[in-house]
Amino acid sequence: MLSRRSLLAALFVCVLASGSTASFAAGVEFKGQDGPGKGKKVVLVSGDEEYRSEEGLLQFGKILAAHHGFDTTVLFAIDKNDGTINPNQTDNIPGLEVLDDADLLILFTRFRNLPDDQMQHIVKYVDSGRPIIGLRTATHAFNPRPDSTYADYGWTSKKWDGGFGRQVLGETWINHHGGHGTQSTRGIVAPGQADHPILRGIKDGDIWGPTDVYGVRLPLPGDSQPLVLGQVLVGMSPDDAPLKGAKNEPMMPVAWTKSYETKSGKTGKSFTTTMGASQDLSSEGFRRLLVNASYWALDMADKIPAKSDVTIVGEYAPTPFGNNGFKKGVKPEDLK
Repeated sequence: MLSRRSLLAALFVCVLASGSTASFAAGVEFKGQDGPGKGKKVVLVSGDEEYRSEEGLLQFGKILAAHHGFDTTVLFAIDKNDGTINPNQTDNIPGLEVLDDADLLILFTRFRNLPDDQMQHIVKYVDSGRPIIGLRTATHAFNPRPDSTYADYGWTSKKWDGGFGRQVLGETWINHHGGHGTQSTRGIVAPGQADHPILRGIKDGDIWGPTDVYGVRLPLPGDSQPLVLGQVLVGMSPDDAPLKGAKNEPMMPVAWTKSYETKSGKTGKSFTTTMGASQDLSSEGFRRLLVNASYWALDMADKIPAKSDVTIVGEYAPTPFGNNGFKKGVKPEDLK
């Protein structure tokens, strides 16, 4: 078995050229090693101001490539002036054309206002009915201009109720249900779901994160199936007691599956978790949830092992969540 250092060294990383900002790099690619995912292409799209998706998705892309064989591409919000990764640049995620031949989209963006020439690749992917995984703020992933060709994707859309978030993932932005920055989240397996393949190797309490539980409207729409409930804790430690009272009666779903209908009449499937900040990926159980969900989304549930390998690849010291807390001056080419 390869050591963690060897696994990192074995990853082949290349810098993607950006079509819309030709002088800057758009993202990074990790060549899949041996594993069931060999030949499958996963695109991870980051871009949020608060939860450090640019760090969490980078690590998750490495895990999928190193331990499971998937070819992964990680894209970022890129500053138009200097080519650095800048989550505050809400209107630029170059490189999205790689979605055109992707097998799985993993999305973690927040209130993005992308130009039509970038947004069209996401819309084309959704309309194809291919699988989608949404993390945390993906429920309110887009905030396009009213005159945008894709205004219906906006999180407040009335024409396409709730936009991309509600229609494809199952919910749009509602509220902070737990105390933001004061009450963390413990994952509890939803009743009757212990044998679901996404939960293989996961039990109550294996999933924990410092991010708070998001509110959703119950029941979730359509055939949405809650898998993990979010127990609001009194503090910011995984050993803290559950908060007493209405916040946990009932508990909000923090992970669920759903099928969605495309505007062209096709049917796709999605997995959503309202957890996912870079610090949440420090939880082995949460990383396992995401790995298992990736297999499930790609119709590979029979390949999910009893306890999937989610070993951190290289060093991982996630930045605490918070607005404007991203690491300044980092370019995609620096991530090699």
